[in-house]
Amino acid sequence: MATMGHPVRDTVDLKLRNQTQMNVAESHTYQLGEEQSVWFALTPLLKDPENPMQMLLKMSEKYGSIIPFNLKNQRIVFLSDVDHFKHVLVTSADKYIKNFDGLKPIFGKSMITIDGALWQKIRRPQQAAFHPQKFEEYFPYLIDAIDAKIDRWAGYAKNETTVEMVEETWTLAADMVCKALFDREMPFNPHFVFGAVKTYTDVMNHKSIRTKKVAGELEDINEENAAKAMETWGSIPEMVLNANSIEGRTNTLLSMLEDAEKDPEFPDFDRQQVIDEMKQYLWAGTETTALTLAWCLYLLSIHPEVTEKIREEADRVCGDRAPRWDEVQSLAYTRMVIQETMRLYPPIWALMRRAGEDDEIDGQKIQKGDTIIMCTYAVHHSTKYWSNPEKFDPLRFSPDRMKKRVKYSYLPFAAGKRACIGGALSQIENTLALVQMLRRFRVEYVGDMPAKIAPTVTLTPRSLPFRIHEL
Repeated sequence: MATMGHPVRDTVDLKLRNQTQMNVAESHTYQLGEEQSVWFALTPLLKDPENPMQMLLKMSEKYGSIIPFNLKNQRIVFLSDVDHFKHVLVTSADKYIKNFDGLKPIFGKSMITIDGALWQKIRRPQQAAFHPQKFEEYFPYLIDAIDAKIDRWAGYAKNETTVEMVEETWTLAADMVCKALFDREMPFNPHFVFGAVKTYTDVMNHKSIRTKKVAGELEDINEENAAKAMETWGSIPEMVLNANSIEGRTNTLLSMLEDAEKDPEFPDFDRQQVIDEMKQYLWAGTETTALTLAWCLYLLSIHPEVTEKIREEADRVCGDRAPRWDEVQSLAYTRMVIQETMRLYPPIWALMRRAGEDDEIDGQKIQKGDTIIMCTYAVHHSTKYWSNPEKFDPLRFSPDRMKKRVKYSYLPFAAGKRACIGGALSQIENTLALVQMLRRFRVEYVGDMPAKIAPTVTLTPRSLPFRIHEL
């Protein structure tokens, strides 16, 4: 990274970096085992080992669309109505604060965990990287990453290997992020890092830490699996920063982050901020794409007629070659399949906020400090907004039917000013991946039916084992 050339600020930055290095051994244990952590708002979901989301649907049906309850020392208000979503996310958004403190070990002080004026300031220098006009520039790097995954799958097909699909799609998504956004070949073993990610996001690990803390059995939290996972994760951004660039591109997301760091008028954006922003793209920007693609392949495995329609569309649009950039928008049916997958299996199954002041929603008093959980999964599966909501029907997202959709009934990337910055790019990544993979392979799901869901911040399957077959 280039020297900044501002002596006073360099001295301050050096002190901050030294302090950061001193704290590195402890930072990954932040909030592990603490009741106020987001992970303990999720522990009730452990009661249903098959599909914890069903418990949320039943709650909505039995008690209504706004349910206040107490969990340990927290007051939680559970919402499952589009008007309530609009109130919190749009109409009265300034009264509600992003509530992801429990994710700070993963994302630090990145956009995901901060709010208010600072969030707007931090987001601004990154926005240009996600303008649709930039996507054409990313296109060849996305294709390169997909081709590399296809080569790996060819080996699986030859050896009749059973693979864990979320691991496969996660490693693909990580490769796409590194190549397209950072101009780097992936400098780490993504399968190893995926193991660390999965270890930390397992709610059972957090419950285990809490149980040992309460019982006085935990002497050194650094020895726990979740803490070790965070040590692994913490080393990844520096590995990417220190890797050689692929083509020396000067207008990547990474260069935008570094330019913000070098700006003397932007002291909030220091080196740690660069690292934290990289973390959110290497994890959040990777996981949501990966989960959507994995769930999509699961659905297509049990709906082969939809798979054939994707292949037919790809052949019609692209012939027998890979898609060109100017053809991506013509893959309309494939995009509908991805959108329907995100309705049935939204990667972010709930949006969490904390009330920054007293408020009222539909007659229900909201107290400052309340945790607000907006269950997008419940709305996506509600008969109030969707006909036969459990059916996999990509044509729900055809233009004529979308015109009739109730606003805020479909929120895979949230809404309002805090909508996901990379949502549009994620859909392009998955469109390309589906087209390329399904024209080469038949993917066969060989796990339990239906697939079981793990209780975590994202809608993660417990396991999605697949076999890959060459066509």
